[in-house]
Amino acid sequence: MTPLWIAIALLLLPALWLLIAPMRGARVLRDQLDHFEANDTSAEQNVAIFQRRMASLEAARERGDIDDARFNEDRLELERSLLEDTATQARRPLKAASAGRLVVPLVMVAVVGASTFWYQQNGAEGDLTLYAIQEEIRNDPEGSLMMFLERMEAEAERQPNNPNVWSSLFPLYRDTGQPDKAVDALERLIAIEGRIPPLLAQLAQLRFFMAERELTPEVQALVDETLELDPRQPTVLGLLGIHAFDNGDYETAVDRWRRAVANISDPETAASLRDGIRVAQERMGVAPEPSAAAQGQGVRVSVSLDEALADRVSDDATVFITARDIDGELPPLAVIRAQVADLPMTVVLDDTAAMSPQAQISQVR
Repeated sequence: MTPLWIAIALLLLPALWLLIAPMRGARVLRDQLDHFEANDTSAEQNVAIFQRRMASLEAARERGDIDDARFNEDRLELERSLLEDTATQARRPLKAASAGRLVVPLVMVAVVGASTFWYQQNGAEGDLTLYAIQEEIRNDPEGSLMMFLERMEAEAERQPNNPNVWSSLFPLYRDTGQPDKAVDALERLIAIEGRIPPLLAQLAQLRFFMAERELTPEVQALVDETLELDPRQPTVLGLLGIHAFDNGDYETAVDRWRRAVANISDPETAASLRDGIRVAQERMGVAPEPSAAAQGQGVRVSVSLDEALADRVSDDATVFITARDIDGELPPLAVIRAQVADLPMTVVLDDTAAMSPQAQISQVR
């Protein structure tokens, strides 16, 4: 963390310089103002103008152009104008050039303190700590999963509101056979990030396997909530496919897994689901098509992002690559989900990516 604080200090130096710079030029500026005030003749000019106007006014009275009443009225107006000009030009005495020097250090301390406090509240210091822990254990010859778990548990106590801590602890607990702690970590993550479909789906899946692959009321409630937010959520669809398969409802299992494959981006998980689909089809007495044959019935396409759209979409934006019949009467014949970061890519749209047995790409070729 030392390099980070050094970098922050370097970034603060320009701000501190801007606070000090006015003090360095304060004496020169005061001397310039003293010189200006000493040589300012505006007051004398105003008096001279007043005297000329009074002389003109007296001459007008002597010629009989104005009477005494008009003379007195105009004279009062001139005197009032002179007083106003004199009052306007009155200046407050200049302060010493050293005035305010004690305030500058206080402001500097306040700027540094406020910047440090803001960074601790809104910066990524905690995430940098997590990254440093990962790198330390990865480069440690004696580093282990349990050592990483212990370090992350310590960080959870130090920064309990950091979602990245709990998103790291959840899979660690799950993979080390501590499902109860995994549930707690995932629920803490949901409390911070909100009840979003991917997290709810993982919680439903975890509780599903903890309940010996049964749709308990608690699991069913999580499934319903997730599907209400995202009807195509692949984790929940895969879970429902497993439950249907375990209960001998192979047709439903195939349907759920096909829909999951159409919306999943992990190729290994997609391959596992396709294997499950083939097994379910065999149990139904339907001869599944070999993968090679299925690919032979498909279409290989190369997909890339138009350069005009490069600045308008983020790398984590989702794209769907679909195949449809010419008439547009059937549902999508094949769907593959990817992210903008994966592009350009080459994919095969075939029956393994179909959303429904009633609408497959092999049926229209």
